[in-house]
Amino acid sequence: MSDRYSRRAFLARSGIIGCSLAASPLLTPVSVAAAPWDTRLVVIILRGAMDGLDVLRPQGDPTWRSLRPSLSAGTAGLDLDGFFAMHPALSGLMPLWQAGELGFVNAVSTPYRDKRSHFDGQDILEAGTRELAPGVRDGWLNRMLQAVPGAGVETAYAVGDNDLRLLSGDARVSNWSPQTDFVLSPQAARLMAMITEADPVMHAALEQADTLARSTRMERGGAERLNGAHRRIAEFVGQRLRGDGRVAGFSINGWDTHYNQSRIIDGALLRLADAILVLRDTLTAPVWNKTAVIALTEFGRTARENGSGGTDHGTGGLMLMAGGAIRGGRVHGRWPGLDEADLYERRDLMPTSDVRAHAGWILRGVTGLDRATLERTVFPGVDMGRDPVLLR
Repeated sequence: MSDRYSRRAFLARSGIIGCSLAASPLLTPVSVAAAPWDTRLVVIILRGAMDGLDVLRPQGDPTWRSLRPSLSAGTAGLDLDGFFAMHPALSGLMPLWQAGELGFVNAVSTPYRDKRSHFDGQDILEAGTRELAPGVRDGWLNRMLQAVPGAGVETAYAVGDNDLRLLSGDARVSNWSPQTDFVLSPQAARLMAMITEADPVMHAALEQADTLARSTRMERGGAERLNGAHRRIAEFVGQRLRGDGRVAGFSINGWDTHYNQSRIIDGALLRLADAILVLRDTLTAPVWNKTAVIALTEFGRTARENGSGGTDHGTGGLMLMAGGAIRGGRVHGRWPGLDEADLYERRDLMPTSDVRAHAGWILRGVTGLDRATLERTVFPGVDMGRDPVLLR
């Protein structure tokens, strides 16, 4: 790991202690870059390891309910195709599904395995590499910009001082973030998460405090949801993409659900749905029709719920897609099953494809980049395999 991204260097620079970034609703700055093609791409990083088995519920699998007796007993999911059902907190996106503008890829993952660290998982996801190789400091979206001949990079706004690694690199991109009510800086929140990741007792206590704080905000007539930073970020991105901007990346946190998952994940999903709908409404039809939004998370969660009404760090996860350019209204990917013998290490959803390959095919469709550049430079070492046809 390079000094720039080493944990020791980060601790030395920050010098503070705190709670879990993955569990907090904080958002990192958004980056926007212009490019010489007419399609639009938005990448949303879902920090905290979103539980794909709750977001896209495999209700047709006979094992799912037995693995999750309390989580499956809550509000029924929204049936999509007779096998999968969407979490009810995403009901606002159902019109997009019906219009073929919302889709999923199940059982995906990066090459990251076994250590189950949010930070390593997120760094690999944003770097687009097989591992955290020394000297690799840039992200795959930035390498993509560098690979486009004559791409003119336009910086929009720069507020805050925490770069999104996804867009970090030699291509010129700047950052912007809205004013928020949160006291902690993104660096402080990340450090807090790093500290508590190795301390389950502290981690659980701080998650509970975070849940109470967020529930209080939600009880204020939904003001946090309706006027939150995620909406301002999505509106800003939409405005930029209506102009010269072509690529944007930002993150939505709060997906770490070790306990009381049914309550925590509701808020995170509402924020995600809000962000997508604000993007659609801000872009308006002509631009939305040529826009692909992809939401990625560092890894999935355990197939079985735990004793605290939550799930723990797992492997196979879920990729969500939205926009008029995507081939939605369907669930892509190969379903591996939930029988114990089908699980990864008999505990996690088995990954059946590399999420980088799916992102690569979307980049190819959006930018026209050749496959060799995507496999060698943007996602070095990935085998994109057969085109899953994720775009219209």
